[in-house]
Order: sequence, then C-alpha cells, then structure tokens
Amino acid sequence: MTEAKLISALNEENLSHFSKTYVPSRLLLGPGPSNAHPEVLNALSLNPIGHLDEAYISLMSDVQQLLRYTWQCNNRLTLPMSGTGSAAMEASIANFIEEGEKILIAKKGYFGDRLVDMATRYKADVSVIEKPWGESFSYEEIKYEIETKKPAIFAIVHAETSSGVLQPLDGIGDVCRKNNCLFLVDAVTSLGALELLIDEWKIDLAYSCSQKGLSCPPGLSPFTMNERAEEKLSSRQTKVPNWYLDLSLLNKYWGSDRVYHHTAPVNMNFAIREGLRLIANEGLENVWHRHNTNAKNLWNGLESLGMELHVSEDYRLPTLTTVKIPPAVDGDGFRNHLLRNFGIEIGNGLGELSGKVWRIGLMGFNSSQENVDRLLNLFDTELKKYSIFESSTF
Repeated sequence: MTEAKLISALNEENLSHFSKTYVPSRLLLGPGPSNAHPEVLNALSLNPIGHLDEAYISLMSDVQQLLRYTWQCNNRLTLPMSGTGSAAMEASIANFIEEGEKILIAKKGYFGDRLVDMATRYKADVSVIEKPWGESFSYEEIKYEIETKKPAIFAIVHAETSSGVLQPLDGIGDVCRKNNCLFLVDAVTSLGALELLIDEWKIDLAYSCSQKGLSCPPGLSPFTMNERAEEKLSSRQTKVPNWYLDLSLLNKYWGSDRVYHHTAPVNMNFAIREGLRLIANEGLENVWHRHNTNAKNLWNGLESLGMELHVSEDYRLPTLTTVKIPPAVDGDGFRNHLLRNFGIEIGNGLGELSGKVWRIGLMGFNSSQENVDRLLNLFDTELKKYSIFESSTF
C-alpha cells in the first residue's frame, strides 16, 4: 500500500462515525435569521438548474419584478446580490465612493459602526454623527449636518437591529437632492415587514437581506438603486475596487443582456422568489399591519409582566424588540434555558448593550400572535426561575 493510499484509508476509518446531518427544531425569535416559510423551504429543495438556463433567466425577471413591488420602487437595477446583507452593504460603499470622497454616516448602533468601518477601508472621507443606542435622529439634525458637511453620500440604518430603533426617513431624500447627495438606507430589518417606500421617500440606494422579513434562509441581499445612483456609478474616475460586487458587471447579468458574471446561487433565488410571492399574495399593507399588530401585543404583554423596554414607543422597531434584563435576573441563563428546554431562541444584546437587553425578533413568517402568546407564557412561568435573588420582583 502506497503512503497516499494509507493516509486515505486512515482518514476513511476516522471519518466513518459521522451520521447524516441533523439539525434540532428551533423557533428563531432572535435578531435573525428567522424561520423560513415552509413553502420557501420547498422551493429551496428543488433540483438546481443552470444559471444561464432559459427557465432560470425567466425566474430572475420574476424576482426583480417582485422585489420592485416589495421595495415600492420602479428602479431598473433591482436585484438580489449573491451574499448575505453585509455583501450588499459593502457594494453600496464600494461602488459609490471613490478615494477621498465624503460620506456622512448617521450612527446609532452596531450597524452604523459597520458602515463606518467599510467606508474607511475604501478610503472615503468619513464624517460621523452619533446618537446613543436607543435613540433616533430628528429630521432637523440630519438636515443641518447634510447642509453643513455637503457629503457625496448620506447613509443611515432604517431599522437598527442592535438597539431596536426605527428611524423616520420621510423628508431626508428631499434634503439630499437639494444638496447633490445620494441617500443610502440600510433596510436589513425592515424590507418585507415594515412600511418602506423607496420612490416616495426619494431613497437612491438601499439594501437588505433574505433571512428576516422575506422569510428565507440567509444567503442573498436584495439591493436597489435609482437613476441618480446609476449616473454616479457611470461617472466614476476609477474602477470599482471590488470585482465580485461591481454593479457595472452585475448589471450585465441582471440587466437585459444576461451576460455571465458568476455562478449564481440558483436555489436561493428559487427561495427568494417564493418568499416574495408570498408577500405579494398577502399584500404589503397587510404584511405591515401584521408586523405592527403582533409587535404591539408583545410590547403590551411584556410590560404587563413588569418588563421594561429599551426604546421609547415613538421610535420602537416592530421587527426587533429590545427588553431590559432585570437586575435580579441571570440573562444568559434564562436565554439558554429557553433554547435548551423549549427550542426557542432570543438574542443577547449586541455591542454596548451586551448583557443589558434581550433582543426579540418577530419577522416575516415568525410574526404571529401564536408566537407572541407562546413567548409571553414562558416569560411568565420561567423567568422567575432565573432570579439571582429568590424573593426578587422585577
């Protein structure tokens, strides 16, 4: 037996104990991913076809049309990027900022920090305005900063997953246009769940993800850009520094030419088409109403149990609720108890809110009264078991 065959045989012997893949049942009520809709999972399991097959190219058109409806826009260049939400976030920076150009980022949580990090890596002139985690910016504050700093791009997170804040966006697009500035919005935790009007609010660039409001597994990041953004992209003085995320190349694949760029994740596009179809069948306004209603029921139920919510109701995010961990409670212990004994995931705080809040997600397929009732019942019956002091009250 040669040395190569001996090594192969040893590896086979060592690996023979592996069984078929098994994943435990989980109800994902954290910051994401959320559970995929059963019909989406059925679509995901279909046999793949070629990424230049006529049937697949037809499906690509369906996805684009359904995305335009969900984004509420008529933008020509609307597509699901191959990659998670951070890929589309990076594409928004890589394609529209050249070295030395000014970008103004409104930071009020972890994902504002990520935008700053990415913009710095692409050698932008980064300007930051900041709010504490749990607060939102006023229209007047944003207007003043744009008029004063005159950035090429203004970027803000619509639904900040780390803090649970929903940022009002109305009117900002007008300010950006008056100051020759592109308006970039992170809609990762709002697309397909909350009111989001790309054209009406004059948003030039927006991106999201597949695993939250769209009820799909992670792996795609919906993106849209209007004519103002297209003009800025076409007027670049330098080549886009990220080949994979270069929209001038992706446009040839997702545009009318359908020119090969990369091997698309075809099954994920089967899935997102189904997720978007389900949203269209329910109707966007009905989807928005469902998410708002279930969130308010959750908020009222938590407060009736004596829990304190981190964000004022005026700016509270319906898809992601931040609940203050009572001082007398072992936060990690309770969270792990829900997962191990009931198969329910809620999230720990992120960044500066780590250990201070739990993050409860009601997104897409998971936003239901049944899930609200189930979680509230467990908070009522199980939380007292994780009090550090036996006689403590919340």
